[in-house]
Amino acid sequence: MQSALRDDALSTRGPGFAVRVGLPWIRSMPLACLREPAVTIDGEPVDGLRIAVGDTLRAAEDLIDETGGWFAQDRVVLVGERELAPGAHDVVVTFRLMVPYLMAGPGGTPLELPMRVQRAFELDHPFIDSVSLDVA
Repeated sequence: MQSALRDDALSTRGPGFAVRVGLPWIRSMPLACLREPAVTIDGEPVDGLRIAVGDTLRAAEDLIDETGGWFAQDRVVLVGERELAPGAHDVVVTFRLMVPYLMAGPGGTPLELPMRVQRAFELDHPFIDSVSLDVA
């Protein structure tokens, strides 16, 4: 399985940044299974985080109605408005992944797994050619 945060995961996007996160799970999932994503850069939490779905930026709570998929080889694009200085940055991404086919939560609800990935990056590392696409 590919790393959830590859070398080219952190990039400049408009006046802010984007973090591309691979699915740290064994099979593709509905995008609606992404719950409460959060990003911390250099120890500072990012407020107002949005998720790029194609050409549209959406709030995390709006994904519950999303019908698209998060395929195992593809990456979700988390977008923040904070401008980042060139150079190295420590990035932490956390979220819960709802597993709709495992009814193991309280009262027979779907299992939700806490996910945390962390890595140091150079901003705007050259793109790595692969089969991965941004979730659309």
